[in-house]
Amino acid sequence: MIDGVLIVPLRQIVDERGKIMHMMKATDAHFQQFGEIYFSCSWPGTVKAWHVHTKMTVNNAVLSGRAKLVLYDLREGSPTRGELQEIFLGEDNYVLVRIPPGIANGYKAYGDKMVILANCATIAHEPDEMWRIAPFDRTIPYDWSVRHG
Repeated sequence: MIDGVLIVPLRQIVDERGKIMHMMKATDAHFQQFGEIYFSCSWPGTVKAWHVHTKMTVNNAVLSGRAKLVLYDLREGSPTRGELQEIFLGEDNYVLVRIPPGIANGYKAYGDKMVILANCATIAHEPDEMWRIAPFDRTIPYDWSVRHG
């Protein structure tokens, strides 16, 4: 596990009408601050990567569909620098993943429907606060293809 990454199981309240899906509230122990919430939607097979924030902490949860979230620690001085972490989240694993600044992150949608990934970020979007690395750039040693066996 990458140092500073937190995975929090989330609560769902289900009945015959549907369900309520909790994500985050100000009284949660893992809550830091509120900047903005947005939703990233992707068709199966789509890769959205790599994003590296310099100040923002990202809090991701998948509301619909399934996603493979991949993290790569780029932080100088981190005890887990250079490590990769895969987290499968979505309908079969409803969790919140808190990603600190300096960790490259991205996801691949898989399954049979569009992924709706929510991000409750600690700061509002600032274009200069984030940098990108192309999803298949070998700077990050990760292969997005499906591994069979």
